Amino acid sequence: MDLVNADVNVTVNGVVAAGFEPVRDAFAANFATGGERGAAVTVYRDGHRVVDLWAGVRDVDGDAGSGSAPWERGTAQIVRSATKGVAAAVLLMLAERGELDLDAPVGAYWPEFKAAGKERTLVRHLLSHRAGVPVLDRSLTPAQAADPALGAAAVADQAPAWEPGTDHGYHAQTYSWLTGELVRRVSGRPIGDWVATEVAGPAGLDLWIGLPDAEAGRVGRVGPVRTPETAGPGLRTRPKRSVADAYADPDSLTSRAFAAISPLPDENDPAYRAAALPASNGIATADGLARFYASLIGRVDGGTRLFTPATVELARGEQSAGPDRVLVIGTRFGLGYMLHGAASPLLTPGSFGHPGRGGALGFADPDSGIAFGYVTNGFRKSVTADARAQALVRAVRVAAGL
Repeated sequence: MDLVNADVNVTVNGVVAAGFEPVRDAFAANFATGGERGAAVTVYRDGHRVVDLWAGVRDVDGDAGSGSAPWERGTAQIVRSATKGVAAAVLLMLAERGELDLDAPVGAYWPEFKAAGKERTLVRHLLSHRAGVPVLDRSLTPAQAADPALGAAAVADQAPAWEPGTDHGYHAQTYSWLTGELVRRVSGRPIGDWVATEVAGPAGLDLWIGLPDAEAGRVGRVGPVRTPETAGPGLRTRPKRSVADAYADPDSLTSRAFAAISPLPDENDPAYRAAALPASNGIATADGLARFYASLIGRVDGGTRLFTPATVELARGEQSAGPDRVLVIGTRFGLGYMLHGAASPLLTPGSFGHPGRGGALGFADPDSGIAFGYVTNGFRKSVTADARAQALVRAVRVAAGL
């Protein structure tokens, strides 16, 4: 799909609670000067919705002036790696229920995984990107990647790029089969089914790993959008040269990690959206993503809480920090979640969550009671800190008095 330009003549729909008007202003500015095509943002505080905004067109290549479907409150989009935070919650909930030991070898549940020097890989290493298998020596096609058995066999056979547990590097694509197969081995259920019945259903989330046919009409087309040269003070719109060089080198761990599925899948293909790839193809509304994180740290409108306080502390306890062997820049990870830092500036040092490459972002900040969800149909080249999402985070920080 060709790059598309922004249509700045949009109306921002929705509501904000008193004091959160800066978020509405930042959201409108993303359309006026930030290249946004269609997007939504939702924020909860202490379990109550305080921001709920949407604007633009549902399809990134749509034209608002020629009758293209507008973005509605229930519009959902693929959120790429923001899906990883949902997958991590499944493993942590299984651990909370006593069905999974985070300090056990992965091979205790998945014997085939012990091959090629991975017998000492622990469950917590999978969650914290320390397993050493961010790449596949033989890439999978999109059709092969959608087959959970093929993906699981590929990562089980793969020799690690470093001794598991000794270093960290972002498992961009292989995280799908690592987490998905472990959930299946422990629970006997596909991860998409587990999310639907144990997470999305109880918490009332518009969020799926493996899109049901009945929901397909709510999901817009996604694609690349142009990146403006500037995006406000302190907001980077272009990758650092070292990062760009790593992506340009086909032999680097960076390129190989993102090319574990090759050629790149068509994210608008119904077959791809229906597959369950918990590293990359979850689909959610902004409210679904924000409500997910709100439900991790508390009860939303008196409803279900997904994590105990002890599990929240596990999720945001630092497991990996420093130079990332895949992303090149310094990153920080808890158990399945990116932590506040230079690569992923969330809200406060206690925040935890996950971005989606070039767009989406979801996180929780237990200390302030804030939960945040942002989804867009226009993806950029950024991997972690997208300038549009960060403009909204800054506005939330101002509005919340942080």
